[in-house]
Formats: sequence, structure tokens, C-alpha cells
Amino acid sequence: MDTSSSSSASLEDEKPSMEPNHSHLDPSNGAPTGTERTDAHIVPETVDEPQERDLEKAEANGNEKPKPSPMGMMDPSQFPDGGLEAWLVVSGAFCCLFCSFGWINAIGIFQSYYETGPLKEYSPSTISWIVALEVFMMFSGGPIWGKLYDNYGPRYILLVGSFLHVFGLMMASLATEYYQFILAQGFCSPIGASMIFYPAMSATTTWFFKRRAFAFGIMASGSSLGGVIFPIMVQRLIKEKGFPWSMRAAAFLILGLLVYANFTVKSRIPPTKKPWHIMDFIKPFAEVPFLLTVGAAFLFFFGMFLPFTFIILSAQHNGMSENLASYLLAILNAVSMFGRTLPGFAADKLGRFNMMIVTSFLSTILVLGLWLPARGNVPFILFAAFFGFSSGAFVSLAPALIAQISDIRQIGVRTGSMFMVISVAALVGNPIGGALIAAEKGDYTHLQIFCGVMMFAGSCVFVAARASLKGLKIMVKV
Repeated sequence: MDTSSSSSASLEDEKPSMEPNHSHLDPSNGAPTGTERTDAHIVPETVDEPQERDLEKAEANGNEKPKPSPMGMMDPSQFPDGGLEAWLVVSGAFCCLFCSFGWINAIGIFQSYYETGPLKEYSPSTISWIVALEVFMMFSGGPIWGKLYDNYGPRYILLVGSFLHVFGLMMASLATEYYQFILAQGFCSPIGASMIFYPAMSATTTWFFKRRAFAFGIMASGSSLGGVIFPIMVQRLIKEKGFPWSMRAAAFLILGLLVYANFTVKSRIPPTKKPWHIMDFIKPFAEVPFLLTVGAAFLFFFGMFLPFTFIILSAQHNGMSENLASYLLAILNAVSMFGRTLPGFAADKLGRFNMMIVTSFLSTILVLGLWLPARGNVPFILFAAFFGFSSGAFVSLAPALIAQISDIRQIGVRTGSMFMVISVAALVGNPIGGALIAAEKGDYTHLQIFCGVMMFAGSCVFVAARASLKGLKIMVKV
């Protein structure tokens, strides 16, 4: 590390110079040289489009801060980091995550209902493909919607996604056969949710720089609130009005919130149309920090959604009443609201990679030390609350980590690439969990061990990702 970076204990206190950066121009004629790279090779190499570095990216790699152009929209000094317009975008993004990720957070309700209701003749592993496809389709569209966002902005993606999500839920209300649930709830609705989730997240990134993790935390807390309201709402309506009208009521609620979101979510940076190249999605994986961060998220995600899907059933298996168990998912998501805001606020002060590592290991400890030996009501309730807090940080911090090591103008593609990879873990994780339950004749021990081991592996790789940026020094903000 050079002298300028090692002489400072904290990079946050340094003030970026506002002098224009002409280091990428040839001194003889002022023409672009065509190549400008950081140590991690994060900035794209183009001849006709000079690039300003993202300040966070230079910080993450231990380089001296660049001198951004004060007039450039990518200049850190030009990020509003607040104001009415910026917070309106956050409020709209909050609604988007309430309707998309918040709905996905309620998948445990449907696993439980289908096993005892319309699909009781199918095995838990077979039924889990419905909820697994929901999560997979929600995240796997990331590269596509990310590229469309970079080219055209959020407006039309969000509009089409709103229609597909609501339409899919309406069709699910009419479903009676397994294949109908797969088409409506496993494909149509989550594809729409995916088109809602990514534009909201990417648009919020363009309005915040110093307070980005905090803004992401507020936005992500929408998914927690959705995860509280939807399980209670759907379960009560199923008992009082039946499954069809419970799905329609949820769809109407989602429709109302998405109308507001369509009017408030917008990008501060105008979209730039660029041709589609498959290498746009592959090239980021050549960067060691990006590769390790995505690999860590993949392993951690393998285990993270298993408690969301199986906590109700595992509690009932260990003697909890059906009525009390139905509130576990709501408790988990309610506490998750604090887990998605408070760690994000602290991460802006202490370092986002640092905070992710702490919360990831905490989640691992809770799974192996509390969920695995849990017997009786109290341990399950405590696990739901504590795991909701620790795992909630992942949702708000993961995209903030990618933004920290990325060019802001490629945030859609790079964030989408990360979520595409972790969607594979979401697709196979739940069926593997269901198969482990079936192999143990209804016992959840092997599923819980599998969950804890995968999350531990992901936590360790997060440590490696941090080390690739700043080494193994502990008292350093990363």
C-alpha cells in the first residue's frame, strides 16, 4: 500500500479534491489514452468515453482518492445524499421492496399451507419447488433487468413488472392444480417482482453516496414490513374468506403501493444506451474482490432462506401449536426491519464489509447454537427474533458491497450479476432442505446442520473478500 493510504487510520475523514481529473489525458495533445485502470481493474476500458472513478471503489482498493470533475454527475460531491426528491425515491423503493421481496419473505406460509391443503398428496420436496422457483425467478432476472435499467432507466421495467406481479397473484387465486401454482406463483408473479426489485434498488443508488448503506437499509426494511404483514394477512384471510380471496386481497394491496412507486422511483443519472455484450456480465468476475463477494453471497444464501421456509414446520414438529407457529415468520420479519436499517447505518461509519462479516457469523452461530438444539416454544421464538435481525443485514448490505467496488454507471449489470448467481442457491437450497427432511422421516436436524455449514462457509469467504481489498488488518474501515 502506498504512503498516502497507509498514513491515514480512516479514509472517511479525507475530503475529496474538487480539481478536475485530467490524469487520463495524454499530456501532449489532451486526447484520451484509452486505458485507465485501478488495482482491481474495475473501471471499464473505453476510448470514446472518459470515465470518472467511483470514489468508494478507490477507497476500497487502498488507492489515493481521485480528483473528480465537479460538474460530473458521478462526482461524489454531486450526490444529493438527502433532500425531498431523494427521500421520495427511497419511499417509492420501500414500497417496491414491500411488494417484491416482502412477498418472497412470506414463502414459509405457502409451504405450510400447500403441504396440508390443496397439494397434500405431494412431498415437501416437490412442493418446495414452488417457493424455490419464486425466489429463483425473483433474483435470476438481475442481469437482464440490470442491463435494461442501464440502457433505459427504471420507468418501463417497473411498469411492466407491476402488471406481471399483480396478474400472477390473481391467477394463483384461481389455481387448483400443481402446474397452475407453478406457472402463476413460480413464474409470472416472481418475474414481475424481479422487475420491481432491481430498478428500485439501482435508482436509490444514484441518489446517495456517503449515506448509501443507510438509504439501502430504509429501502430494504420495506421487505421486512411486507414479511410481517403478508403472513398474518394471508393466513387470517385463508381461514375467514378462503385461499382465492386471500390472494386477491394481497394483489390489490400490492397494486395500490406500486401505483405510488411508479410515480416516485426514478434515476438521477440519465440512462446511456449501449449495445448488449455477454462480456458485460462476465467481465466483473475477473476482479478478485467482486468474485469473492459474489461467491460469499452465494454460499450464505444457500442457507439463509431455509429458516424462512421451514421455521413454521420445524416448530410444529417440536410441539408448538399451529396458531403460535404461524406468527414465527412475522416475528422474524418484524425484527428483520431493524436488522436492515441499524447495521446499514453502522456500516457507513465502520465499514460495509466489516459489518457484513459480523452479522454473517452471528447468523451462523444462531442457526447452529439456537435453532439446531431448539425444543419448546421459547427457543423458537428467540431464534426467529435474533435470526431476523442478523440475516436482515444481508439484504441491505449485499448491494451496498457491490456498489462499493463498482463503477456507478454499471451498477445495474453488476448488482444483477450478483443476484443471478445467488438465485441458483435459492433455487436448489429449498428442495435440498425438503429432501433432507424426507430422508430423515420428518426430522429437521440435517437440514439445520446443512443451513449452518453453508452460512459459515459464506461468512469465511466474506473475510477473504475483505482481505483482497485491505489485507487482514482488523482496525481498518472496509
